[in-house]
Amino acid sequence: MTMNQPSATAAGDFPLGGDLWVNRLGFGAMRLALGGRIRDLEEGVAVLRRAVELGVNHIDTAGFYGFGDLQVHEMIRRGLAPYSEDMVIATKVGPLLEGGVVPTGQATAGQLRGLVEEDLRRLGRDHLDLVYLRVGGMGRPGGEEVAERFAALAELRDQGLIRHLGVSNVDAAQLAEARAVAPVAAVQNHFHVGHRDDAAVLARCEEAGVAYVPFFPLGGGREPIDGSGVVDVAARHGATPAQVALAWLLAASPVVLAIPGSSSPDHVAENVAAAGIRLTADDLADLAG
Repeated sequence: MTMNQPSATAAGDFPLGGDLWVNRLGFGAMRLALGGRIRDLEEGVAVLRRAVELGVNHIDTAGFYGFGDLQVHEMIRRGLAPYSEDMVIATKVGPLLEGGVVPTGQATAGQLRGLVEEDLRRLGRDHLDLVYLRVGGMGRPGGEEVAERFAALAELRDQGLIRHLGVSNVDAAQLAEARAVAPVAAVQNHFHVGHRDDAAVLARCEEAGVAYVPFFPLGGGREPIDGSGVVDVAARHGATPAQVALAWLLAASPVVLAIPGSSSPDHVAENVAAAGIRLTADDLADLAG
């Protein structure tokens, strides 16, 4: 780390599940295998190690993040095991690949144990820190029950295979349904400076002290995050629009954990530098639109 390079610690920390303290700026590992420029395992390992070098201690992954020989779980194990005591690995279960690259099915309650045990094996862990029940496909959340599947994960938590539980791609009703079954430590939903439809669920999380972890925090290549307000604020801070978008997420609520992804060590450093940006009231007003 250079003298002028902020650490992820500059974003502050949050007690995930009440007892796992993570820096609020983490790393989303999807682009190590999907949608990035990485072509072999060692490139992915280098990106992960750079993130950790910069203070990241919260890595978000999933067993279905992979393409051919590029498998994110294996990169994480190769690059980071044996894991430091403060390293938190979050994973997601529910989607089924069914022979393809993009998940096309959903696991039943009875299939979740096998997915959790596979994640344990591939990551080289004796327990998983945080497991999200990922609901639905890439569509909008809502419209299906989650209680039976969440209860299956709660049973695995009671058996010591999982430390904390989360839900992903859920609406307020599904979040309430899950919380009626077992404690929810984190919600991972679609939210960023250019996509704010989930503000109500974020508010519920803040009220309950539940971590809110936006997926596609920089738009995921699908939606713009560089509107005029973002560009203007970036110019004032000598920052990039992406850095301002991350700073906005961190300023949106103390329960927000940002997990930008990258397939480049240099880009990881650029993202982590957003932890050092402090947005002013004028900045936030310009970004409010």
